Amino acid sequence: MSTVVDAVSQLLHFPESIERLVFPSRPNESSEDRSSIPVDILDTQKDYIFYMDVPGLSKSDIQVTVEDENTLVIRSNGKRKREESEEEGCKYVRMERRPPLKLMRKFRLPDDCNVSAITAKCENGVLTVTVEKLPPPPKSKTVEVAIS
Repeated sequence: MSTVVDAVSQLLHFPESIERLVFPSRPNESSEDRSSIPVDILDTQKDYIFYMDVPGLSKSDIQVTVEDENTLVIRSNGKRKREESEEEGCKYVRMERRPPLKLMRKFRLPDDCNVSAITAKCENGVLTVTVEKLPPPPKSKTVEVAIS
């Protein structure tokens, strides 16, 4: 009878280390591929807008920086925060939700970007980064010079 109780206990606790066996990755999917979150980039007349789905992450979990003067870098550590119950003796019976993925994406920005005017917001699991464009340089005037 003890072995049955042990087996049921193990099933109810469902260790996270076994999660990979039950929920295998897709073939040809490495850990780096899983962190590559798809991004939509919209090119408007005034700016470039990056849209990235970041389910389970809050704005405090995400860092948006510019490196090497023209490389936009979006990072997250991907740590799960467990909700702790206030009652004593409570424990998780099953944990199936995956923790947020650790992510890092880099984008080389075009020369017409104003890197000092970048804004970001995270609402409803979508990160929106707006990179303002610099105004186009003034067109040079053509001055005709008389030849003597």
